[in-house]
Amino acid sequence: MTRIAVSQSNYLPWKGYFDLIHDADRFVFYDDVQYTKNDWRNRNLVKGANGPQWLTVPVGDHIRRRVCEVAIRDARWQAKHWKTLRQLYAKAPHFPRYRAFFEHVYLERRWMSLASLNQYLIEAISRDFLGMKTEFLHSSDYPRRGRKQDALLELLALLGAKVYVSGPSAQNYIEPERFASNNVELLWKDYSGYPEYRQFFAPFEHRVSIVDLLFHTGPEAGFYIWGWRDAKRSRSAA
Repeated sequence: MTRIAVSQSNYLPWKGYFDLIHDADRFVFYDDVQYTKNDWRNRNLVKGANGPQWLTVPVGDHIRRRVCEVAIRDARWQAKHWKTLRQLYAKAPHFPRYRAFFEHVYLERRWMSLASLNQYLIEAISRDFLGMKTEFLHSSDYPRRGRKQDALLELLALLGAKVYVSGPSAQNYIEPERFASNNVELLWKDYSGYPEYRQFFAPFEHRVSIVDLLFHTGPEAGFYIWGWRDAKRSRSAA
């Protein structure tokens, strides 16, 4: 039974984004929809001594463009972001494990579009650091005629989806009966219950970038995203 999740790409997303990917057989980057400003597309939070702070990729103020059309014209942010990550996490136990990868991202490559940057980071972290086998696709490769929910349902039909895994915020606009009438089971992702890990600077903050989890927990990161549920189920069954 094919499980599909669909989401716009975010910059260095939080752990819940990767939890959603883990639940899907195929994850679709929703890259041919309207770009939204002041959102997670081009920015995310990292943890500093004074609390969470933004890392923002400058992409300009133009509104009328699709996600796949958002260009990055100034590269100076790359060195700045890497400097910030080094300052905040150089003393984290697993920073050396990932240093070469992020140096490659920020110092050795030049990113011309937000979509290519985000997708590269998400796919590499999912595959190489979290060990996921999820297949990644792009909605722009599947032309559709409808808009909004119609376009999503068309996409799911083209991909032969039997189950659609959605983040909880979509409950504000998704009509479950339409998915049922299209023979697609709708599952809502639950982001509650994540265990805390040893993080710099109390109080603990869950909604920060995945880099915080990676630098602090290394190869154990998957446990803090989904593995804890398996452990909980095993204890309940014992």
